[in-house]
Amino acid sequence: MMPAPAITPSQLESHLWEAANILRGPVDAADFKTYVFPLLFFKRISDVHDEEYQAALAEAGGDEGYARFPQNYRFQVPADCHWQDVRAVTSSVGQALQKAMRGIEKANPETLYGIFGDAQWTNKDRLSDALLKDLMEHFSAINLGNQAAQADILGQSYEYLIKKFADATNKKAGEFYTPRSVVRLLVNRLDLKEGESIYDPACGTGGMLLEAIHHVKENHGDDRTLWGKLFAQEKNLTTSAIVRMNLFLHVARIYGWYRGYKDVEGVARVATLDEIAANDHNLNIPRYVEPKVEQEALTVDKAMKRLRRSAEAAFAAEGKLIGILKREGLLQ
Repeated sequence: MMPAPAITPSQLESHLWEAANILRGPVDAADFKTYVFPLLFFKRISDVHDEEYQAALAEAGGDEGYARFPQNYRFQVPADCHWQDVRAVTSSVGQALQKAMRGIEKANPETLYGIFGDAQWTNKDRLSDALLKDLMEHFSAINLGNQAAQADILGQSYEYLIKKFADATNKKAGEFYTPRSVVRLLVNRLDLKEGESIYDPACGTGGMLLEAIHHVKENHGDDRTLWGKLFAQEKNLTTSAIVRMNLFLHVARIYGWYRGYKDVEGVARVATLDEIAANDHNLNIPRYVEPKVEQEALTVDKAMKRLRRSAEAAFAAEGKLIGILKREGLLQ
């Protein structure tokens, strides 16, 4: 099978805006994202599932039984819950959509619970069969698998729609996202290395976390050493659904620690309010979950020797810098 042609952010933005225009009239502009993003998620899950099936089929030399093993897929798509199954429906399309989305959520309770939100797909006064069919066909025109869609495309497309709909919802777009150029600058300044942890207290669509993963990859590091060490939180439920999907479909692992509400050594811990208060209400997650490292006990003599070595190294570096500045005529 030939790989799907890559879709650019501008192409997806244009396509999403056209999807919003299909909804215009029956649906208020402030609610466009409530319907557009679940469809985007649903289509992407289905397209990625198809890619994984083809990869497993090729690996097994055409053995369909092996290719259908659940272990070959990041997410399970039950029978009759694939995009193409719903696309084939001609009546009560909203009911079929809702059933498929809930089926996928139930088949992946630890990862996709509630991911599709609570849109009223069965309200035919707002969403007629003809309108939903138009939407389905519109999304069917593009491939949203990982081979076709560049990294963080969900975040970029969401960012685009937030910009377009900010006025309609009377909310500042900056409440939901940080411009990619700013994210890139921050991550480059942090210069994350293999095995380090990062925490984003208001993660929006997850651009900071994804950029951190890309930064390690681009610098020839092993991004798998970051699994279990990327921490984030997001209060807005719609945005949190998007960041979850964004990270899931770009290999990052998200675990159900929050819903489980229990300690997991080294990665999650239930902190009491008293403990948080004792830490001056600092919500830096690694402070609570990373193991405490015993510091070497130093005598005064050892400490002074180390201090002298550090001072000598600092003076030597300063002398070298002064020499370079004088040589280049930048210091008299």
